[in-house]
Amino acid sequence: MGSGAPRRYHTSVCLIAFSTGVGENIIVLAANRDEYYARRTMRASAWADAPEVWGGRDLEAGGTWLALSRTGRLAAVTNMRGPARERGERSRGNLCRDFVTGSADAATYARRVIAEQTHYADFNLLVHDGRSLQYANRVLSAPVRVVPAVHGLSNAALDVPWPKVVRATAALRAALQGPADALVGALFAMLADRQGAPNEELPGTGISLEAERDLAPIFIPSAVYGTRASTVIVWRRDGHVSFEERSFGPEGVAMGVVREELVLPALDRGT
Repeated sequence: MGSGAPRRYHTSVCLIAFSTGVGENIIVLAANRDEYYARRTMRASAWADAPEVWGGRDLEAGGTWLALSRTGRLAAVTNMRGPARERGERSRGNLCRDFVTGSADAATYARRVIAEQTHYADFNLLVHDGRSLQYANRVLSAPVRVVPAVHGLSNAALDVPWPKVVRATAALRAALQGPADALVGALFAMLADRQGAPNEELPGTGISLEAERDLAPIFIPSAVYGTRASTVIVWRRDGHVSFEERSFGPEGVAMGVVREELVLPALDRGT
């Protein structure tokens, strides 16, 4: 993907590996956001119009791919991959923005999103209100409560075992079994994995084989389109959250690091 005429993709590619209800953590999440470098983006920070929210921001449509509120609300979205589809009238980033700035519980919000799913292009959505983690997408008739375990989500449905999802979740399981002070570093090492996959293991999503190869790595480097942000969130049951985002430019060149420690309400949280 780094040479020749750049291919155009009709979907943003992302990867989220996460655990919920494992050990002393409410959630541990490691995510890559892949997008065209030309799309205007704000790095993770407190939002000027919603200072209780911490996360990145899409400056073209105003939404976000991943954000956390100081009131204990977390949301993340990926697109579903396939051939060019009709664009929705609303940005998928609004799904995350509206949850972290709102007050509806996760299950209620997810049901609302599914009822309004035709307004969006294909999406996968995770929303966590501190008690319940819910999953919704554009083809479900009802949200799914995510059970305590290690999970992976790319641009198919939850836990569909694409090669990158399998590698990411295996690395997350190993990191959770290792020393706590090595967890974040191990997850960033996983998010930097540029390994592809054999042709026979690639998913068939309606795009060309060449494009499937380009998009197979966990970390995608290129001149035009690729991994722009890697984020690790560790949300402990005592309410302490560590949030670290690493930004990248064309060809995977590092562009900076943002770290934030947040203290959320220490509720008796389940999953």
